[in-house]
Amino acid sequence: MERPERIPPPRIRFTTSEEAMPANVTTPAVSPVTTTYAVAGMSCGHCSATLTRVIGELDGVTGVDVQLDTGRVTVTAAAEPDDAAVAAVVDEAGYELTGRV
Repeated sequence: MERPERIPPPRIRFTTSEEAMPANVTTPAVSPVTTTYAVAGMSCGHCSATLTRVIGELDGVTGVDVQLDTGRVTVTAAAEPDDAAVAAVVDEAGYELTGRV
């Protein structure tokens, strides 16, 4: 009985980020943008959870901090958040975004 020919696995070469990008090219550091909004109508943990979820689902949003006692919602995003989009999801959830703080 004849043995089948063994085919070696393909060679894969992984590069480090230094090899993949020339030394004279730099990537800009992107700092997150933090924006605080005043929101009316929040009074409980359910309000906080709802706003955290709906605002957090917006593109680019990386964090949401709801402060019930001050009526403030702080949004952290990769870029400047779209105020109209934030206001729309806040309003749809049953609250009122009254402006930036």
